[in-house]
Amino acid sequence: MEAAVDEVYPLKRNALLRDWSPSIHYAQFQRMPAGALARRRLYDFELLFVSQGEAATTMRGERYRLEAGQLIVLPAGVFHQNEVVSRPDARFLGIHFDFFDELDIQTEADMVVNEQNVQQEKFAREGCAEGMPLLSMHPVYTPSMPCIQLMEQLVQEFTMRSPGYELACKALMQQILVHLLRMAIAESLSQASQHSGKLMELMARMEANPALEWTNAIIAEGMELSLDHTAKLFKQAAGMPPSEFVQSIRHREARRLLRESELPVERIGEAVGYPDIHYFSRLFRKLEGISPREYRKLARIL
Repeated sequence: MEAAVDEVYPLKRNALLRDWSPSIHYAQFQRMPAGALARRRLYDFELLFVSQGEAATTMRGERYRLEAGQLIVLPAGVFHQNEVVSRPDARFLGIHFDFFDELDIQTEADMVVNEQNVQQEKFAREGCAEGMPLLSMHPVYTPSMPCIQLMEQLVQEFTMRSPGYELACKALMQQILVHLLRMAIAESLSQASQHSGKLMELMARMEANPALEWTNAIIAEGMELSLDHTAKLFKQAAGMPPSEFVQSIRHREARRLLRESELPVERIGEAVGYPDIHYFSRLFRKLEGISPREYRKLARIL
């Protein structure tokens, strides 16, 4: 059940960056003793920064070890379990927020999901902006000193609640998100460079063997990465998703075989990965505007 839930969350909302309007539900320093906390989900998002000691978070089947100076993004709706690793305790800075000022949080209990009474409409949505990575895609960050100072200032504003503190907190949170998003961009570019050789090799194998089964799962397995991460890197390199790339190389090979070989259309469909002649013909007509047989006749005339 948890795996299925984690595939759905966090929910997303496409919006221009200028339309992001974060609201703060909780911002405090806290000290926690060694040991594991209860497994839970949140209705909002949390930035959990380790200011002293060591901690760990298990989320989506992976255990993230956090040293002092690192933070983890805990997305809305995703099961996670936090743990204090260092003894006797660790010190944290925690900020609960949403991206679009869409939640009505009255108490701390409103932020934690009661699994016996889940309120589906309450889950906050993660901001998605074109050309920007998702904040939750790389959950662990090592924020810069200016970013840490912004978080500390936000905690102070939220704690003191001086006149205008809501606006001050919103402005500070916008700056914090910008810092983290820029770090996520740098991380994505670094990983794209790191995996580019393997990706180019995989794409060459796909072009050489278009008839093989090239599902998104098989491609991700070849890259030894998650489905989402593979799809993102693939689109950066090829300019299209993996499924479209597979379709393009199959179509290109089908046209070549129709022009240069005497193979029956049925055999050509099989040779490029479409054993169903009717599906092959429909797809070819959709992409080319004419049937495979018509394409062959026209190519020979020309």
